[in-house]
Amino acid sequence: MLFGSVPIEEAPGAVCVHAVRTPEGVIKKGALIEQAQVAQMRAAGVERVVVARLEPGDVGEDEAARRLADAVAGEGVRVEKPFTGRSNLFSESAGVLVIDAPAVDRLNGVDEAITFATLPAYKPVEQGEMIGTVKIIPFAVPEGALSAALAEIGSTPLLRVAPFRPLKVGVVSTLLPTLKASTVRKTLKALETRLAPAGATVAADLETPHETAALADKLATLAAGNADLLIVFGASAITDRRDVIPAAIEAAGGRVEHFGMPVDPGNLLLVGSLSGKPVVGAPGCARSPAENGFDWMLQRLLAGLPVGRKEVTSLGVGGLLMEIVQRGQPRAAGPEENG
Repeated sequence: MLFGSVPIEEAPGAVCVHAVRTPEGVIKKGALIEQAQVAQMRAAGVERVVVARLEPGDVGEDEAARRLADAVAGEGVRVEKPFTGRSNLFSESAGVLVIDAPAVDRLNGVDEAITFATLPAYKPVEQGEMIGTVKIIPFAVPEGALSAALAEIGSTPLLRVAPFRPLKVGVVSTLLPTLKASTVRKTLKALETRLAPAGATVAADLETPHETAALADKLATLAAGNADLLIVFGASAITDRRDVIPAAIEAAGGRVEHFGMPVDPGNLLLVGSLSGKPVVGAPGCARSPAENGFDWMLQRLLAGLPVGRKEVTSLGVGGLLMEIVQRGQPRAAGPEENG
């Protein structure tokens, strides 16, 4: 691409690099200069103008942006018509944004003329929400650089939206004398709010003493019913794999996939399975409507994404969330502990 200042007589067919103000109006940046614009500049006393002119082998910014956006977009993604070298991508449904982050990094390293930005991976998104943008920095990019970028993408799109599913959720709340009934009700209300964006509902709501055998019986009942996902809210937080909730899952014939989560609040979360259905032992912070690690796991499950040891242990970077004041064990120690 040729770039520089030229006499206005040599400008027709080139792209205006900087806006030019004249009494008849502004010749905008990115406008294709024609004879009419030359006359307009001449009348304004402009003698030279900075232009960009495509050379053989160059691909215009809009065409390049379109080809790249089409290549990176996967299922559930709508590509917007490019303008000024930019093509935006939008979610076609509510769901969870899935991104091949290493591939995005490699794409952005191909050539400085080519950029691709996205929202954070696994972010819940709404229908019609902007989730990414391809931007060509100059007015054109060499075909060789564009071809290299497309080859880096290959045949596998770099981002997609896993749509939420209207699952039926079975809930068991374990009880102890110290747990208020109002706390149980508030917990269920918070859960229903979390399920609403996915169109998911609480299909069954059971209560049982905080004991292994009693909880195992309730979990088996839910697993045999129409619930797609099982959630346990314990009257006491899980502290060990041999504690009531994990022991009950195993006693019911299920399996504990992973206990503990590098997200705070949310450390004491458990994921498992029973009769082919996912089971979540919710951490105590899940009683609060504030964002915590339980939200991250629930969103993925509602979108049909895998949730196991690998997925849980990969959440440490960015896993330090805002403190939840209501929880019984805040991060900061009191004066005595600090002493």
